Amino acid sequence: MTDLRQQALDYHSEPVPGKISITLTKPAETQHDLALAYSPGVAEPVREIAADPEEAYRYTNKGNLVAVITNGSAILGLGNLGPLASKPVMEGKALLFKRFANIDSIDIEVTHRTADEFIDTVANIADTFGGINLEDIKAPECFEIERRLKERCKVPVFHDDQHGTAIVTAAGMLNALEIQGKQLDESTIVCLGAGAAAIACMELLIKCGAMREKIYMLDRQGVIHTRREDLNQYKKLFANNTDKRTLQDVIVDADVFVGVSGPDLLSADDVKLMADKPVIFACSNPDPEIHPELAKAARADVIMGTGRSDFPNQINNVLCFPFIFRGALDVRANAINDEMKVAAVHALRSLAKEPVTQSVLDSYGLESLAFGADYVLPKPTDARLLPRIAAAVAQAAIDSGATSLTELPSGYSQD
Repeated sequence: MTDLRQQALDYHSEPVPGKISITLTKPAETQHDLALAYSPGVAEPVREIAADPEEAYRYTNKGNLVAVITNGSAILGLGNLGPLASKPVMEGKALLFKRFANIDSIDIEVTHRTADEFIDTVANIADTFGGINLEDIKAPECFEIERRLKERCKVPVFHDDQHGTAIVTAAGMLNALEIQGKQLDESTIVCLGAGAAAIACMELLIKCGAMREKIYMLDRQGVIHTRREDLNQYKKLFANNTDKRTLQDVIVDADVFVGVSGPDLLSADDVKLMADKPVIFACSNPDPEIHPELAKAARADVIMGTGRSDFPNQINNVLCFPFIFRGALDVRANAINDEMKVAAVHALRSLAKEPVTQSVLDSYGLESLAFGADYVLPKPTDARLLPRIAAAVAQAAIDSGATSLTELPSGYSQD
């Protein structure tokens, strides 16, 4: 761990500080180049954009530029360490946008006193960008912030901690249940955790077919039920009319466990209480609610996923958010709506059922890999993720009216 710590610090500091930089896309070597790039030539696109704001997509990088914005109130699993401390994470998000979808991204860390100030700051700069990726903002404020920014901004606003996690979770869950011979609408689900990611995961699973009354959500006080008086408006959506109060109460005969909470909160004895052929997604990072070897020792029939790359079935946002924004940007979508999210779910789960390419096998040092208990989601290095998910999201944007375009851009395909 000490070696990893030093390697991480060296990675971020050498040979230059940070992980991103700005590169030029136009020549700037001669006097004529500079006359076109700045004065007097720059006045011409200014006039065009003033006459028609849509021309900004033609004459500037707006259509390929995403802002990654945070207030640092929920950094990874480290908590509220403030805006500046979050900058390495936001730069990392920008790196992933560029690496996986060739999207230019800039990180913005906002210091503020109230949610209104944060919302005003983001809304006032939103037109600079083709999309806004909110990141590491604590619940429940994140729900209100995203909702109000969606109302005020003309470009997509997407809180990845909520929706990216939900999309990957839903795709993996549908595939895992299929392998186990189960249906989502018939499955009893236990969700340990009631923050932004947990609530978004459950809401998207419901949109994919899960039954709300079959979901048991727990926070630090135990099962969220109708007789509790300490629930915010978001938790109330998952209040069950039940006498069950503890994890051990609700885990009995559960088909699914989703953990978005903390390490080592699900025991082997708990796993033994679950229904036949259970699915466990223990997503606490870096230490899951239960380690796969412990769960599999308790139940040979379990399908297990975590947030870690060193175990099978990694539940990782990088499987979707770059490609969702790619599709949204390419059709100039004004939102990332539920239809686009569900389209991403189905594109992601479908890809896992196709033969794995040799380049993916090589990147993970594997001889073979196929759809099954240890492979319910594609690997992040699969080059097919970009065209498949981007095209599905772009088409869903068109079909749902999130863009004025009526057909996919030239050159778009799902191959």
